[in-house]
Amino acid sequence: MNSKLNKKLLALAISGALLTACGSDDNDDDDVPPKNNPVTTPESPAPGTTPPATPLPEQASGEITEIGRYSSGIYDDGGAEIVAFDASSDKLFVVNSGDSTIDVLDLTDPANPQKLTTIDVTAASVSGFTAGGANSIAINNGKLAVAVENDDKQANGQVYFYNTDSLAFEGAAAAGALPDMVTFTPNGEYVLSANEGEPNDEYDNDPEGSVTIIKVSDMSVRTAGFSAFNQNIQSLKEAGVRITGPAGTTVAQDVEPEYITIDRDNSTAYVALQENNALAVVNIADATVTDILPLGYKDHSLAGNGLDANKNDKAANIETLPIFGMYQPDAIASFMADDGKTYIVTANEGDGREYISEDFADEAACTAAGGLDFDDGECLMYIDETDLEDLPLDAAAFTPAQITKLTDGDGIGGLTVTNTNGDTDNDGKFEAIYAYGSRSFSIWDENAKLVFDSGDQFEQKVKEVAPDNFNASNDKNKIDNRSDNKGPEPEGVALIKLGSKVFAYIGLERQGGIMVYDITDPAQASFVQYTSNRDFTVDPEEIEDNDALDSGAAGDLGPEGMLTISAADSPNGKPLLVVGNEVSGTTTIYEIQ
Repeated sequence: MNSKLNKKLLALAISGALLTACGSDDNDDDDVPPKNNPVTTPESPAPGTTPPATPLPEQASGEITEIGRYSSGIYDDGGAEIVAFDASSDKLFVVNSGDSTIDVLDLTDPANPQKLTTIDVTAASVSGFTAGGANSIAINNGKLAVAVENDDKQANGQVYFYNTDSLAFEGAAAAGALPDMVTFTPNGEYVLSANEGEPNDEYDNDPEGSVTIIKVSDMSVRTAGFSAFNQNIQSLKEAGVRITGPAGTTVAQDVEPEYITIDRDNSTAYVALQENNALAVVNIADATVTDILPLGYKDHSLAGNGLDANKNDKAANIETLPIFGMYQPDAIASFMADDGKTYIVTANEGDGREYISEDFADEAACTAAGGLDFDDGECLMYIDETDLEDLPLDAAAFTPAQITKLTDGDGIGGLTVTNTNGDTDNDGKFEAIYAYGSRSFSIWDENAKLVFDSGDQFEQKVKEVAPDNFNASNDKNKIDNRSDNKGPEPEGVALIKLGSKVFAYIGLERQGGIMVYDITDPAQASFVQYTSNRDFTVDPEEIEDNDALDSGAAGDLGPEGMLTISAADSPNGKPLLVVGNEVSGTTTIYEIQ
């Protein structure tokens, strides 16, 4: 064991009692997801050494400052998605879907990350398996775990393992259909994979969602499935779990595990079921799903919970409306607060379902297969989204003035809402309106009871910082472009503990930028900073049309994967935040104050 690794393991042992699943170090339980000749500058530590961790001020601010950036040169094709860091070698691993590889970067100098090589997951030989690409990565104790989907997305995937030093392939373990997120338990004993089990485009092959649990020491596999809940479909719906697939869809088929976070004692995994607006609870020792917990809905009619739902007025107009938001988190994280309890932090992106097949020759064939609509060679097989103006509202639940406003196609009527929730008496008219996502981040207790929600602060802060580009998309510089959908669209989250404080970093997938919150007291979380390096003077569409422009010419677009690195593990001795940006194809390093 080299002296650098000895030092870092000692630091981890000392701080282990303080840190929980905060996205720092290599525990990877809240996000997440290489070097031949190390690059050294006069300011960089020599290879194989690390500077001492910079002492933290008594009251760390948690604010971030960009210090380094790597551009893959791939625009709008997943050039930088999920990130994972190996503290023993100072290598940063980045999922590059555009090239179907994992880029390996040298992070010895965080201000100047350099690409060393790539890992081609399709080159690994696994009997009877054809790799379709990497979706997620995580690192612990020199092992890189990679969630690899099958070339046939409805067939079972694999979790590949590589040595982070030599990059050698060390083996694979079977996973469920479409393994989309992978993480280690904090002690490194197990790897868990969230297997989405998405249906095919025709929606006639819908594999079950599941969680794979792999024992790292012997690669043995167990599966935590959801079939035990099939008989409870009605009670789950009544409790608020969204089960919205076509008739005959079981609970196990309908759930789509998206993201996993694991508690500090390595015993319980919390799994985001995004489309279902719920969290699943998994007992790791028994490999069983013990509960499915509905997250409820956000009331946008309450003060402080407003939203801008109108893209046509070309203005930042945040207002309260008689609409509910489905939290539907993407990335989740967890930490132990001073009260000794575990809390789950969620980035409430929102997600609908739409399946379109191109396998039908004409409208007659589409209709015969159960299709809903046929247009230009595309057969719409299933959709749970609609425009608010097309949703028939119950006059007994809304005033005439409200109905007029809500169904105005030139105004709020363009908001994307669901057609599967809200008709409480099944008379074809909707008594309640449900939109996708909540344009916020939330903190929940272990029973999925809401402890804190950021309300409309994300949109309010964006309005302050970028009023002329409010709710822009990540590929268009147009004000209000995403107001009728999911707004700034929070997607990624990473946590870190600095001294006695815990901070959360939330990435805004569409608007761009990072929100920073002090969550030390979960019930009293407070805004710290919103920062974005997006350059609105550069049109993203010009980057797509001009190969001479660097993919990151407009700044970071589409933040996706995020992780924090503790001062003890950091190459420069200072805590860091690393963000993979899927649209701009850039990987950005921030120093945390």
